[in-house]
Amino acid sequence: MTTIKLQVNGTPHDVEVDAATPLLFVLRNEMGLTGAKLGCGLEQCGACTVLVDGEPVLSCVRAVSEFAGNQIQTVEGLAENGNPNKVQQAFIAENAAQCGYCTSGLVIATTALMERNPKPSRSDINEALADHLCRCGSHVRVLKAIEKLSSVGGSDDR
Repeated sequence: MTTIKLQVNGTPHDVEVDAATPLLFVLRNEMGLTGAKLGCGLEQCGACTVLVDGEPVLSCVRAVSEFAGNQIQTVEGLAENGNPNKVQQAFIAENAAQCGYCTSGLVIATTALMERNPKPSRSDINEALADHLCRCGSHVRVLKAIEKLSSVGGSDDR
């Protein structure tokens, strides 16, 4: 066991775990942050996505020791003054979830996209969501939420 210093949702944490433990398991089991999910366990579905220094990172396989000193943000940390952030609000407004399993990963990926490009094209959106699988059928509503959020809805890049 090793003590690893993590900065999660703006709060410092010292966790005593095996350094090879995937970050996802530390977030869920040690910190009670259950928004990110274990889907495939192979970094292929996106359900485990968190922000690391503002970039979306799949957390189901990578060792927690890789993240010491980085700023980690989970879907739970996106709220602003206890209210959903603009991406979360857009997903809510469009009912952009069905089972909800992939939703936190999609929200995280969209948050990162909107931070670097507030007016993304459809191809930018597709690229940002390429690592995310939605198996229950809400993907069209996800795209609609992002397009409304970014005012892309009328773009020719469809």
